Amino acid sequence: MVSQPYDDGVAVDPAGAPPVVRSRNFWQDVARRLSRDPVTLVCLTILVLILVIALLAPFIAPADPFKTSMVNRLKPPGTPGYLLGTDELGRDLLSRLIYGGRLSLFMGFTPVLVATLIGGGLGILAGFAGGWVNTAIMRTMDVFYAFPSVLLAVAISGALGGGVFNGLLSLTLVFIPSIARVSESVTIQVRTQDFVEAARATGAYPYQILVSHVLKNVTGPIFVYASSLISVSIVIASGLSFLGLGVSPPQAEWGLMLSNLRQSVYVAPINSILPGVMIFVTSLCFNLTSDGFRSAMNVKG
Repeated sequence: MVSQPYDDGVAVDPAGAPPVVRSRNFWQDVARRLSRDPVTLVCLTILVLILVIALLAPFIAPADPFKTSMVNRLKPPGTPGYLLGTDELGRDLLSRLIYGGRLSLFMGFTPVLVATLIGGGLGILAGFAGGWVNTAIMRTMDVFYAFPSVLLAVAISGALGGGVFNGLLSLTLVFIPSIARVSESVTIQVRTQDFVEAARATGAYPYQILVSHVLKNVTGPIFVYASSLISVSIVIASGLSFLGLGVSPPQAEWGLMLSNLRQSVYVAPINSILPGVMIFVTSLCFNLTSDGFRSAMNVKG
């Protein structure tokens, strides 16, 4: 009798024979679950579209984002030659939004990536080594928890001064402790599993256990948590620019654009809220995509 495969990876014999479980690759299972999640797919498509448009800004932007024209300032959306209108200096708002996406996404991805490498490494080391190593690392991380993330980022940026580099540095320092704590927690959970104890019993060296068993099982939860911080990074970076502690003029960045247009909210309300809409949509899509990956990878919150 020939078995009939089903979508769940189990082959069932029509005559009633016991089911045969077919092994699947982990990432194939993740892709299969994601394909059944329309919300995550839509949000992921929007994010890819925003990223592609931002990367191709020099070829897509209809005008020079830095060219000013006081005659054409605060033109409403739909004005001939200005699809989304102009800003307070007469610059094409659509071009500014496209170019602003490059810097906003860069400020969102880079701190999280660097913080994941540093904080993830420290957390895994603390969780795997335990003892005084864990105490030294995690008590140092706990010092940063005395301050809210936004307040800490503002304080660091204020002390260092504005600019892209200082903004990236402040955001990275803010995210390292939280990623380290998550990494340490999942590493301790994996370290106490039976397969790790079995590897120790066979005489495997600690670095072999770390590379072959621990890292493979902790990267998923760390990745999911780090992806949820990208939206937070974009919002905080925009907030720093809004306060004058991040990107400086005349660079195009959504938070800075929102700050410059806030005084025109009563004169040109639609123009003023467009950068905020982009921040909201991008952050929301990152959050929903992260939730989708968490569900697809079976990572508990």
